Amino acid sequence: MSLPHAQVGPATRQAGCFAARVERWTRQSHRWLSLVFTAAVLLNFAARALQPGEPPPWITYSPLPPLFLQLFSGLYLFALPYLRPRGGAGR
Repeated sequence: MSLPHAQVGPATRQAGCFAARVERWTRQSHRWLSLVFTAAVLLNFAARALQPGEPPPWITYSPLPPLFLQLFSGLYLFALPYLRPRGGAGR
């Protein structure tokens, strides 16, 4: 059972505000990381097409850091609906 907004204390509202900011920041960073990852993959393919032989390892493995960060932020965003308290008593 959720309490009406008037009965919630300031500490609870601040915690909710902080959680909303973290969620918004995580969503935004996840979007930007997807752009960085896509650019790194495209540059990787371009380097392989333009340069004979194997490109340097830093080019080959450059998509991995944003991919791992996306893994963790994506798992967090996936779990958010399951971690939130239910909205109403009838649900």
